Amino acid sequence: MQDSKTDERFAAAVTAAADERARAVLDGVDGLLDGTPHHRAVMAAAKALAACGVHPGSVHFASEEAARAATRLIAYLAGMQGEDGLFDGENLSSPPDTAFTVNDLCDTYALLADAPGPWRPLAPELERIALKAAEPLRLGGVHTPNHRWELSAALARLNRHWPDPRLVERVDQWLAEGVDIAPDGMYSERSANYALHVSNPSLTALGVSLDRPELLDAVCLNLEAIAATALPDGTVETVHSRRQDQRGTITLAPFLMQFRRFAIARRRGDFAAVAERILEAPPAFPTDALAEILLEPALAGPLPEPEEPKAVAAVFPSSGLAVARDGDFYAAVYGGSDYAGHGRIRSGLASNPTFLRVVSGAAVLDSVRLSRDFFGLGPFRADGLAVEDGAFVLRERSSAAYYQPLPPEHRNADGVYALTDEGRFSASMDFAHRPAESVELYTEITVRIHTAAREVRFDVAAEPGRVGEVLELSFRPGGAFEGVREAPGGVEPIGGRCSYRCGADRLAIEVRPEGAPTRRPFYHPGEDYTHLSGTDAGEGAKLYVSLPESGRATVTLRAERAQAG
Repeated sequence: MQDSKTDERFAAAVTAAADERARAVLDGVDGLLDGTPHHRAVMAAAKALAACGVHPGSVHFASEEAARAATRLIAYLAGMQGEDGLFDGENLSSPPDTAFTVNDLCDTYALLADAPGPWRPLAPELERIALKAAEPLRLGGVHTPNHRWELSAALARLNRHWPDPRLVERVDQWLAEGVDIAPDGMYSERSANYALHVSNPSLTALGVSLDRPELLDAVCLNLEAIAATALPDGTVETVHSRRQDQRGTITLAPFLMQFRRFAIARRRGDFAAVAERILEAPPAFPTDALAEILLEPALAGPLPEPEEPKAVAAVFPSSGLAVARDGDFYAAVYGGSDYAGHGRIRSGLASNPTFLRVVSGAAVLDSVRLSRDFFGLGPFRADGLAVEDGAFVLRERSSAAYYQPLPPEHRNADGVYALTDEGRFSASMDFAHRPAESVELYTEITVRIHTAAREVRFDVAAEPGRVGEVLELSFRPGGAFEGVREAPGGVEPIGGRCSYRCGADRLAIEVRPEGAPTRRPFYHPGEDYTHLSGTDAGEGAKLYVSLPESGRATVTLRAERAQAG
């Protein structure tokens, strides 16, 4: 990495951070192996040491200490491999989990091609593990959409080092199902976490290894969506995800190498700007980044001229998500829950009831939810996002039933009936044959974002309005409310105006209800959670706004710069 086409500042930052990570790995090897480590962690530690051990710019270059530690790790990994060639973890004999480890193993094997003396004996050990895993990976199955690409990437890497046309044939079977990415750049799982760690790197490996440029196009498309949905604080929007990150945060930082790759290869100034912004902090996963630039030196090349940041206004139809960003102002509207279609909370479904997020610099309104007391069905979850007259409209129609006596032909004198599910709960009631009287709640929320005015307004209309409803606004901790009083679990406005201030940034809140609020604050997650003594309640500082019996109110959120002092 010493030629004139190397970004020396970037290469030095990655090397320094990788050296620190390798030192931490060396200091922690005994603790790692004395516990019950995951095979992925063992292989990742060996890869980290190898990346530094073969890099002339690293303080660990040709280190016998690092080589000995890596040898221990690889030997331990070999002992973890089952007789069937697969590794166990939370799943037994798992082809997908094994694929994660084999992908790192193959990259480590490639790093050792011109390794200094103490590292050369590791290559045959890695080869033995890889060849033992190759056939079960070729024949193995998966659980989730992204597993297909992780498994395929492992097969492609294995083929690159130990050619076998059957491996590529299996990859083609998986790819023939079609890559699960929408035209708006969202994968079917909508997850920034899985795009980062699985789909994007796996499709990139396939595109490079097998010369499939269309797969690289898919990754580039997803990165455009990631860039558009980045919040001012450097995190990525996750409210629409169908995976575990739908209630968490993912930072942009680990996307560094992905944005850098396409900024360089496709001369993307917008991606270069993202990469430069990320590198304002120490690199995340630096030993992985070092391995990438050692295997593909072009990734350490100079970036194209970064473009000036532009305001963003984007709609992602596949996720029911709309975002707007201008400087340190950001708003996201979400209406893409899977709850309306599936009627349940389940892993793999988007169920986050947050329908709005607003950011004013350091003042962050992480979540706006509408809680209801309606047959235990839980908070409002829109069944889609519509764009009407410049506004975003979220709608939901919820219903429950009262059941009448069974018709004579379906009655059993012994009172025994099949245990059946009626949508909300199960009981020995033979619901399918009972006449039912439906009770409905229709809710419509209209959101208008005025980026230039740094303002978001939303109108809530519920019918019938006498259903108890409360807006829950959850703010990121670190700030203070103004114009509020204590309420159960949080605070509520004293009058029609209040605010949340964090440093010099403030979100002013104006509430205009059609009538006087009649309910005390509450948040009801629904029986999907409460029957298990659980909850999906958000975290942070809570502001509760009770709706009047009319079921109608207008709330305006305005980003302001507070006066010093």
